Amino acid sequence: MTTSPIERAADQFVTALAQWRVERGMTKKQLAARMGFDPSYVSHVEGRRHKPTEDFARRAEAVLGAGGAIWQRFQEYDELRHARGSAPHRDPPVPVQWLPPGAGLVVEREIAELAYVGAAYRCRVRRSLYNAGVEPVTRYLVKVAVDRYPNDPAGSNRHHREHPLTFDEMDVQARAGEGDAAEPMRWRVKLDRDAAKEIWLLFANERGQFPLYPGERTTIEYAYTVGEQKWGQWFQRAVRLPTRSLTVRLNFPERFEPQVWGVEVSLAAEVPVRSPLERRNEGGRAIFEWSTDQPLLNARYRLEWRFRGPDAPRYDELGPPEPPTLPRASHRMRGIGIVQRGSDLLRQRARHFQLPREGPAAQETVTRLLTSLAQLEDLHEFNKGVGLAAPQIGLPVAAAVVRAPEREVEPVVLLNPRVVGESMECDEQYEGCLSFFDYRGRVRRPLRVEVEHARFDGTRVVTVFERALARLVSHEIDHLEGRLYVDRMAPDAALVPIAQYEQSGQPWDY
Repeated sequence: MTTSPIERAADQFVTALAQWRVERGMTKKQLAARMGFDPSYVSHVEGRRHKPTEDFARRAEAVLGAGGAIWQRFQEYDELRHARGSAPHRDPPVPVQWLPPGAGLVVEREIAELAYVGAAYRCRVRRSLYNAGVEPVTRYLVKVAVDRYPNDPAGSNRHHREHPLTFDEMDVQARAGEGDAAEPMRWRVKLDRDAAKEIWLLFANERGQFPLYPGERTTIEYAYTVGEQKWGQWFQRAVRLPTRSLTVRLNFPERFEPQVWGVEVSLAAEVPVRSPLERRNEGGRAIFEWSTDQPLLNARYRLEWRFRGPDAPRYDELGPPEPPTLPRASHRMRGIGIVQRGSDLLRQRARHFQLPREGPAAQETVTRLLTSLAQLEDLHEFNKGVGLAAPQIGLPVAAAVVRAPEREVEPVVLLNPRVVGESMECDEQYEGCLSFFDYRGRVRRPLRVEVEHARFDGTRVVTVFERALARLVSHEIDHLEGRLYVDRMAPDAALVPIAQYEQSGQPWDY
């Protein structure tokens, strides 16, 4: 029975945590994954087996968007915990609104509008930013992705390979500040692919720099253009920073007779947005708007549409998309829990274990990987060898296992691995991936790699891998760094459907 004030405060923190988790419709494992903790950690905290820490409370508040309730309960607990010692350090209060201390850059309001103008789509995003961190912000990352045929990835890839999106046509413009005080922002390319661009908006121009210092606010606005033949019938917003308010707006000619709907996208499913879209007509334009407050971190919201007017742009698919029927191989992989291509988890850098402190969690992860590996080998014969990375089974941590083509060899266990050396001599071979097992693609890789990795006790070793094992290990390390083998294929290389692949069941030729 709880008797002391500090125990009551800890119970109140746990109660608030559980209430907000249930309110957001998340399991303990889902919350732990979004917070970057071991899957069992939230369960331990809610079960009173672990005491809450400041880092845990900050992350829980940011992910659950509890409006300060979780952080307030932690502060009450923390004050009692430090009551007998010296006064604990407190971050300076955040003006106007609550935020967890040291939260970094926060979006207080975002308005994202996509307008059809002159046979093209013009995207304009306006964000009100607050620097709740302790360092000045000098740049802001913007990601742009196009997908002309969302239900036909191969067809979309071919289309964008033949008609790549270019920075010249995008006409990127950006500024920071309000009214006459607004400053144009320079920008710098971070990623340039056929259907994806990333740019850094710089808090600087030819007249000088204007960083966003801790405790300061500003508004940035940026815009870019994409031709109608490169933009599909969707507009998606991903919540990558703590966000107070999000508004998404579509602006189409009324004569197009647009029909618009919204979905919330998660790893498990797509469901309708929880509040209705509003429509108004102004000056021959049909404007659709949807808003939400306190969106969850990493949530994705997508507005989709079709045009019914006779002079509207024509698309090959006009109605709400039907879920694609997965080919048999991918269906079998998904059936045993292998995360499939398209999941954000496969594009995120895995978190390194803090060893030896997280040794038990690392051992549990490796056990799960080896169990999944055994299931895989019951489904398919891997004569080239096989590997499996933790993100492929839904765990965002830096662990992987690799079995060499020689079955009698014990699987290689990789914890927190990184390539520290590689040979100049390379070869090009077909690779497959459990996360999109219906295709094969030719990938050039070094014949020899040196990999530094950790043991469970935290000691680090360097292991040399050659030929097939070097390729398998490199493939899995790519997974832990958020890359897929298609990222390493030559620009003019095409994926080969497994039905047309002629080397199934054969080892690589060296």
